[in-house]
Amino acid sequence: MSERVLVTGAAGFIGSHLCETLVARGDDVTGIDNFDPFYPRATKERNLEALRAHPRFRLCEADVRRDALPLAGVHAVIHLAAMAGVRPSLEDPATYMDVNVTGTARVLDAASRAGVRRVVLGSSSSVYGESTPAPFAEDAPAVAPISPYAASKRAAELVAFAVGLNRALRILCVRFFTVYGPRQRPDLAVYRFTERIAQGLPVAMHGDGSSERDYTYITDAVEGVVAALDWTGRGGSERGDGGRWQVVNIGGGERVRLDRLIALIGHALGREPRIERCPDQPGDVRLTAADLTRAERELGYRPRIGIEEGIRRFTRWFEETHGRKL
Repeated sequence: MSERVLVTGAAGFIGSHLCETLVARGDDVTGIDNFDPFYPRATKERNLEALRAHPRFRLCEADVRRDALPLAGVHAVIHLAAMAGVRPSLEDPATYMDVNVTGTARVLDAASRAGVRRVVLGSSSSVYGESTPAPFAEDAPAVAPISPYAASKRAAELVAFAVGLNRALRILCVRFFTVYGPRQRPDLAVYRFTERIAQGLPVAMHGDGSSERDYTYITDAVEGVVAALDWTGRGGSERGDGGRWQVVNIGGGERVRLDRLIALIGHALGREPRIERCPDQPGDVRLTAADLTRAERELGYRPRIGIEEGIRRFTRWFEETHGRKL
């Protein structure tokens, strides 16, 4: 049965892939994006090329903090619009709180007033900070974020809990673990490393290469969000509030060292990476690792694309899009 879904952040990396998946399965999608200049508008416009011609998709250029949202007839909201990035948040914490916390509160308020009861909220593994034991389980306290970005995503979750509880919304917060793949943001590590290695330029490796991340390929991340959307339509099982609020990890299921990631990219490109060693960066955690037990139980989620295959797919897309360098 097709649904009408509002997706905020629709022109972004995850948002554009998600919208394509939703319209392909027969849903009608209204995408919201304000084309924030965090990275070039032209990049986001390219993300939407396949969608703009699709009869089940329409785009509304709007800012969730101040503009009215087209919620008439909508069955569910997927809220992905956010200020992203750990290091930029250290320089401008107020904007991150405004967009990620106030923006979330406004979306939830607008949805409930319009009679929309189902919401999927995009969150982040960064909420676990440095003190959570690995693998990170959703019932960990998550009370010590080490960047304003992480704090803003945790605050958005808490706002969702409070609003949802009092407005009878059914909300699932998905905590993404380092999503990568075609069309990803150019500031993210996999993209930056690939670009530098392809151009024969040195790669800045912060730390000794032993830090580890749980990398999630874009198709797995989108499958997790779609499963979360379907969860909101049927309810959950764990909480005493009737299953109306839940947090679920969406990860790749494997811890990958930084030096191994760089080596995999170099191998996929057929080039030897030149490493430039740099100090650790403030705000970065040394480890992320998703416990996927709840995701499998509640959503039937299992990641399909391992890091080797994911990097091969990404570098192939990169070379097809930008051409082979040197």
